Amino acid sequence: MKIPLKIPRLSLNLRKKHAEVSEVALLEMGKPKTLEEALSRCPYLQEYLERIGRRPAYVEELSYNTNPGERADIIYPVGEGIFVHVETGGEVGHYNVIEPPKQSPQVIEEVESAVALMITNSNSKNEKGKEKEKKDEKEKDEKKERAEVLTSLFKEAMKKGRLNVKGNPGWVLYHFLREKVGHGFLDPFLLDDYLEDISIPGGGRVFVYHKLFGYLETNVQVERAEVDRLLRSIAERYGKILSFSNPIVDIHLPDGSRFNIVFGEDISLKGSNFTIRKFSKEPISVAHLIKWGTLSPEMAAYLWMLLETGVSCFVCGETASGKTTTLNALTAFIKPNAKVVSIEETPEVNIPHKNWVREVTRLHSGSPVTMFDLVKAALRQRPDYIIIGEIRGEEGRIAFQAIETGHPVISTMHAGNLGQLFQRLTSDPINVPKSHVDSLNLAIFQARVERNHKFIRRVTSVNEIIGFDSDLGQLNFMPSFTYDFDADEHRFTGSSFLVEAKVLPLRGLGIGDLDRLYEEMRMRAGILKWLAENDPKYASVWKTVISVDNYGVEWAYSRIEKGLKPWGEEEE
Repeated sequence: MKIPLKIPRLSLNLRKKHAEVSEVALLEMGKPKTLEEALSRCPYLQEYLERIGRRPAYVEELSYNTNPGERADIIYPVGEGIFVHVETGGEVGHYNVIEPPKQSPQVIEEVESAVALMITNSNSKNEKGKEKEKKDEKEKDEKKERAEVLTSLFKEAMKKGRLNVKGNPGWVLYHFLREKVGHGFLDPFLLDDYLEDISIPGGGRVFVYHKLFGYLETNVQVERAEVDRLLRSIAERYGKILSFSNPIVDIHLPDGSRFNIVFGEDISLKGSNFTIRKFSKEPISVAHLIKWGTLSPEMAAYLWMLLETGVSCFVCGETASGKTTTLNALTAFIKPNAKVVSIEETPEVNIPHKNWVREVTRLHSGSPVTMFDLVKAALRQRPDYIIIGEIRGEEGRIAFQAIETGHPVISTMHAGNLGQLFQRLTSDPINVPKSHVDSLNLAIFQARVERNHKFIRRVTSVNEIIGFDSDLGQLNFMPSFTYDFDADEHRFTGSSFLVEAKVLPLRGLGIGDLDRLYEEMRMRAGILKWLAENDPKYASVWKTVISVDNYGVEWAYSRIEKGLKPWGEEEE
């Protein structure tokens, strides 16, 4: 395997270091359960506590029930020997990264030289070993596989006396791997699943947006030159050209995060800046959203019935309202055997369906392929559902053509209410004819609101689009769910036009069977409430959807009444 390491011209007196191999296992370390365990394994954490002169509360996992009105002073692990100390209060809260002491560039160069020398020796593997390595490479994450190779070479160099490490070998290895296969000073932030946003306005402090504590200032301070160096390195790694002539770049990180770079002081006066919109390692499910209060079990059950039927739906809201998260969670309600085509500029949607065609635009290399091109092509692929990451331009017209030809569409749009949505759809550059907008069945509106000194996300209304009034030039709609801001509750209006007009005919039922559908909605809500309280993982929601599709709602509901999981052994 070729490792891209440059061998510096250094004359080193390398001698054997008698150190325990376990000392280099820092990156394999899980999350210590107690502060005592953390202190025994990570002495630099003890040094940090001595420096601040107190012991904050230690929690292995944060709780989403944390009261935002209380001042926070906690430490929690994020993995790989890294800890975070959060302090709130004052002008801005603080997010302090606690990690192994930084190593000098000379030490990293010495390690690089020793490891590079070991690579030549490691090329003497037999052909059988090479074939196994190639097979393993396909099964592992590329970054993890490279880290394992470099760690193995690091250990071998120590054992053979070709590398002399002064201090803790694990700390040196941590910073070496961070530079060679990681993302430099960004790694601790990328590991923290509680972060939504990571940014730097130029040279200086890194800022983060925490899911529980909002915007926080970190203790990581970076010079402009270091920011430029790292951004160039990351852009090159992901095949992007970053320069003064091409200063704005978007990168899709392996974990699904969006990395936006604005390069150079001529357009960013404080120096190059970046923003990372981070996504959770585990997809957020509808059960998670119910647990957090974003939507209610009844609302989710209602959407489950409609998406299972094949309605077209837009999730709308302002920036950072959680549109994409909600869309991705709702896709689990699409029938398991459906053929789904997703079209995005930056791949963010991640769905569990096996028959999933995933397409992204190509704008910066070769012949441009736009959202318009891909949506038009999707009409020839006979999909049961088309998912469009976000409608911004002329692809919106093709999306409505798809809806009118029987291809349901789910998408997101920037719009705060139904009036804004109608205006955006019928104006440049989308230009959907006004009389065609009522092809859309459902508009969900979501917002980020402040409550008890904390920003929370809530679905504020679910609106069923009835038709277009040509005389008044406006859409007729009926809200099926509304949000009470004072009580922080979602309320069902008591009836649904779409349940009567879409679900009843598809089931072959008459108006006299309507009560049966609302009873089914109640049972679905009970199932989702059970998942939210007991097992909100995305995989669990998906297994439940499969079981309901195979055996029916009553079967799954009867299981939770008996205290069992709402899915069968076949879905385990």
